[in-house]
Amino acid sequence: MNDEPQNTPETEAEDAALIELANSLLDAARQGDAATLLAYLDQGAPVNLLDSAGNSPLMLAAYHGHAALVTELAARGADVDLLNDRGQSPLAGAAFKGDVEVAKALLAAGADPELGTPSARETAAYFQRAEITALLG
Repeated sequence: MNDEPQNTPETEAEDAALIELANSLLDAARQGDAATLLAYLDQGAPVNLLDSAGNSPLMLAAYHGHAALVTELAARGADVDLLNDRGQSPLAGAAFKGDVEVAKALLAAGADPELGTPSARETAAYFQRAEITALLG
């Protein structure tokens, strides 16, 4: 007897709909669409949802300069130190981009400047981000 779930047109349609929803949430994070993203999170969508490269909504919001959304995601339990598949942290992304406001939001939420490869501290030094280097201490 085969106990493995069988794919049916209905389950395939459900899977496609879930993938589409996940992509919409990740796009909302990239675009800073807090209203859409936070509404889904408040209804139970996973705050640490990952894309195919291991980027969470918080990572995408941080990398695209949405400091207020970063703060909201952290308040809803997003892991501010969650590394993507390349070992990069959200704070290192902010350091790379030179985004002081995002760096402040991440640090206020408890982000670790030593985490990741390279770390946020190493990234800020390499790209000569003096203001972020000063924030990191």
